[in-house]
Amino acid sequence: VREELGYVGEPTGVNTAIITDLLAAGITPVVAPIGVSEEGETLNFNADTAAGKIAGALKAKRLLLLTDVAGVLNKEKVLFPRLKLKQVEELKQDGTVTGGMIPKVEMAKSAVLEGVEGAVILDGRVPHAVLLQLLSDRAVGTLVSDAEE
Repeated sequence: VREELGYVGEPTGVNTAIITDLLAAGITPVVAPIGVSEEGETLNFNADTAAGKIAGALKAKRLLLLTDVAGVLNKEKVLFPRLKLKQVEELKQDGTVTGGMIPKVEMAKSAVLEGVEGAVILDGRVPHAVLLQLLSDRAVGTLVSDAEE
């Protein structure tokens, strides 16, 4: 629990039973980023963090993090279409990744380390961004992965 923010916490685990039951029934779950503390208090979680933890627990193929920026940009403001896990740390260390992009790349990295094949920081301003990312070779965001190309 982060007291300075009120009833905000960090997820420590995910019970996937309800989600897998809904998926098995053909229902797409919509998940609110809410959890319960050990003391029984209702807590709010950062939505990206919750999504990453759920994706990791489910060993999802892809985690899509929709945002209002193009993805991870280099110092010349050109999109990185792909990043390996070790590059995430390098880009944070050299100041390429800063501000609000840090939690996004950290969650993408964490999700991959927890078993997600790839996490995409996706430009939600692009029409049909999800379809383009999943069904074409056009990069509309940055794919964070540990897989070889």
